[in-house]
Amino acid sequence: MQLNLDGFAAMVPTMVDLGLNLLWGVVILGLGWWIAGVLGRWVRRLAQGSDRIDRTIVPMFSTTVIWAVRIFTLIAVLAQLGVQTASIIAVLGAAGLAVGLALQGTLQNIAAGIMLLILRPIRAGEYIALSSGSDGTVEEVGLFLTRLVQGDGIHVTLPNSTIWNATITNYSRNATRRFDMAVGVRYGDDLDLAMATLRDLVNAHPLALQTPAPDVRVFEYRDNVVIVNVRVWAESARYWEFRWDLLHKTRLALDAAGLRPPVPVRELIQANREEDAAPTRQA
Repeated sequence: MQLNLDGFAAMVPTMVDLGLNLLWGVVILGLGWWIAGVLGRWVRRLAQGSDRIDRTIVPMFSTTVIWAVRIFTLIAVLAQLGVQTASIIAVLGAAGLAVGLALQGTLQNIAAGIMLLILRPIRAGEYIALSSGSDGTVEEVGLFLTRLVQGDGIHVTLPNSTIWNATITNYSRNATRRFDMAVGVRYGDDLDLAMATLRDLVNAHPLALQTPAPDVRVFEYRDNVVIVNVRVWAESARYWEFRWDLLHKTRLALDAAGLRPPVPVRELIQANREEDAAPTRQA
């Protein structure tokens, strides 16, 4: 009995040290996690308030800071518990290599996200369309995923590798955009009057840019209509507003000028033929 008490008494200092180390480990873990969150939010606010930093990279930058602090915190906790951190780092490196081989698709998304942020074919707030069929306004380019918001408000999340491997059409990168409108004119109507009406309309439109100057030309002759092509530039930010308004006012202006909308015409020619009666045979 005395030996058991002596053994327990000898273990008390070790248990106390282990308990204190465990307590300090929990404190370090909680404090590190809290600091990571605070630093992440601070970096996000600082980056969003700076004109020199593209807001597309803000989420990835903030996430990187948070996880860097968390990894450092975990290493500090292991060191507090008496674990040899050098061997742990070596094991983590080997495990990271194995996980990397198993998660090649995920690593491709990370690499694609880095390339998207370096080359910047897309930025937050730009409207894009992909050859894969997706389109929408870029909301965020993250470490693994890119988020788009479609025109109807639907939220689309895509892997970064999908965007990087697709052909990207960026409708917002340039400040101006051209609108091509094909207008049909009847053969019996005054073609010069129609072109003058269209030219006056685009020249007077408040959203139409005069540099480059609007262009109204005869584009094509079809069976029952002459196609007049109108090319006019507008600001990309107001392109759709301009397009819809010009389409509406074009019909009104042509009607006011007495120019009727073309109607498909089909000419049918019927030939009447008298068929000779077949000779009758008698048996």
